[in-house]
Amino acid sequence: MKMLRTALPGVVIVEPQVFGDERGWFMESFNAGRFEQGLQDLGLPPAGPFVQDNHSCSATGVLRGLHYQLPPHAQGKLVRVVKGSAFDVAVDIRRGSAHFGQWVGVELTADNRRQLWIPPGFAHGFLALEEDTHFLYKTTDVYARDCERAIRWDDAEIGIAWPLAGGTMPRVAAKDSAAPELKYAEAFG
Repeated sequence: MKMLRTALPGVVIVEPQVFGDERGWFMESFNAGRFEQGLQDLGLPPAGPFVQDNHSCSATGVLRGLHYQLPPHAQGKLVRVVKGSAFDVAVDIRRGSAHFGQWVGVELTADNRRQLWIPPGFAHGFLALEEDTHFLYKTTDVYARDCERAIRWDDAEIGIAWPLAGGTMPRVAAKDSAAPELKYAEAFG
């Protein structure tokens, strides 16, 4: 696997090695030892064990996020798309960080097989770019409703450039539409 830095220190693109021939292809989608070694090689802290896997399916134009969990159930997420495509976003929400409020976006598709590592301290969201987009999440802590938080997906101070066709509005859950802006949200540190 190949680990690529992004503009946000700690957020990493993971590109698996794919072996293909006329029969199809094979890839190792996750290997704990290689993943941890890749983070270490980039000078990053270990992710720790993954304890929960989630799978969502979204229609074109569905936007999920920006979600995170506070300690003691802060989550790191390793995410990928196995069908369709999505524009995936991480936002630094660590107060005191030199990158606080900055974001990075990566297109994850079933074809490019890329994954994104989002460590604790970052909010996460994505926009489904195709019908029937299947998104997989590995998390380093379990879902904990009392620690769950969200930030508005369209917070002008963050300024995420969501790839919305022709200025259309995304389909967003009511709780995500009601989420506070980052300046009012409970953030890390």
